[in-house]
This record gives sequence, C-alpha cells and structure tokens, in this order.
Amino acid sequence: MIGAAVELLRRVADLGGPVVLILIGVSVLTVAVVIYKLWQFAAAGVGRHRALTEAVAAWDGGDRGLARAALGTSRSYLRPVIELAMSGQTDPERLGAEAEACFARLERGFRLLDSVAQLSPLLGLFGTVLGMIAAFQALQAAGTQVDPSILAGGIWVALLTTAVGLAVAMPTALILSWFESRMEAERVLAETAIHTVLAPSRPHGMPRAGGASAGPVHA
Repeated sequence: MIGAAVELLRRVADLGGPVVLILIGVSVLTVAVVIYKLWQFAAAGVGRHRALTEAVAAWDGGDRGLARAALGTSRSYLRPVIELAMSGQTDPERLGAEAEACFARLERGFRLLDSVAQLSPLLGLFGTVLGMIAAFQALQAAGTQVDPSILAGGIWVALLTTAVGLAVAMPTALILSWFESRMEAERVLAETAIHTVLAPSRPHGMPRAGGASAGPVHA
C-alpha cells in the first residue's frame, strides 16, 4: 500500500512537478478542515435554536418560568450567553463579548481556508511559469533539431498546474463563503436574542393588555 502510494506520488511529480504535489497536499488539508468544521457546526447546533428562540419569545412575553424551562431544553452553543442575560447580567458589551467568544471557536480555521482560496491559483501560476521555463530550456537544448512536441508537451504540463490550482481554490472559496454566511446569520440571531432579553416588550409582572385587574370601586 505504501509502495503504491509512493509510486503514485512519483508519477504525479513527473507529470506536474513539485507544485502539483504541494497543491495535492493542500487539498487534502483543506478537505480535513472542512470535514472538521461541518462536524463542529453540527455538534454546536449551528442553525438549530428552536428551544432558545422559544425561551427568548417567552421572556419577551413576560413569562419568566416558561422562558427558563424552554432554555433548559436548549442544546444551542448560545445557551450560556442567554442564561447569563436572564440571570441578571445587563451589560450588553459583556454579553456581546461572551457571544463573540463562542463565534471565535466556530470560526477557527476560516483563515486557513481563505489563504488556500487565495494562494492556490498563485501556486498554480507559479508552477506554470516554472514549466514554461523548463520547456524553453529543453527547446534551446535541442538546437536546430527542434521538435514541436517538446514545446507542446512542456506547455501542457505547465498549464496543468494552473488547472489544479483553480480546482483547489474554487470549491474552497465557495465552502468558505457558505461558512461565513452561516456565521453572519448566527451573529444576527445572538444580537437579537440578547437585546430582546435585556429589553423585553412586556417586563416581568406587567399584566397583559386587556387583562389588568380592576381596582377597588369607591362609592
């Protein structure tokens, strides 16, 4: 198995040069990071905040008991932040910082994906330049016995590195964009929940509209 892998890598190096090998290694690392981030998002409950939103809605309606009961069933990674707000923490900056700490853990690895999306095409172009240099060196060494296949083969190998670089960069950029859009939605949800808990439309103890008890009637 190891011998077959080494032989495959040798053939790839002969075909596309060391730059293609580097891009293959980068692509393997990228796939590993993407799989880990998908698992992390699923484990943290990203996008699954039903119990948490029910708790916030109950708090907004003035029902503190129902809000805490609903929050107790939530598995959202934002639950500790909302619990802190419902426990009396009224500083929005402190709550926002707690939420950002949660986001930072989920966004770990985004910078690597962004670097791969930006640098892979440049690596491919670098391999193309190296391949073209090698092709023209071979053409020069041939002297008067010029064989067009020497130049054509060298150009084909050189352009292969650009294709591989783009093949790595494009899906990485799309996946990173999807991750970032999910996190942007999470930030909006967290900000809305924090402000709703801090400033509910019906504070605790306030009677519902139309449900206020009448005061004593004096003759």
